[in-house]
Amino acid sequence: MIKYRIPDSHLVSQLRERFPKGTRVELISMNDPYNRKLKPGDQGTVNFVDGTGTVFVDWDCGSGLGVVYGEDYIRKL
Repeated sequence: MIKYRIPDSHLVSQLRERFPKGTRVELISMNDPYNRKLKPGDQGTVNFVDGTGTVFVDWDCGSGLGVVYGEDYIRKL
């Protein structure tokens, strides 16, 4: 069983400040067994950060997968 801890509201606010809509990002790693499109180095544009801290990215390759806090890693460009 995988335990996932949802970030508190303060951390979600910090993520929203760090990754506002329009921020360009690059994927470092994604821990998603269903991900078949994205690979490290792919780039995209942040659309929004939801209440669980997931950063939703419009990836240049056409994917719309979100980046889950604590599981997946991106960096700002």
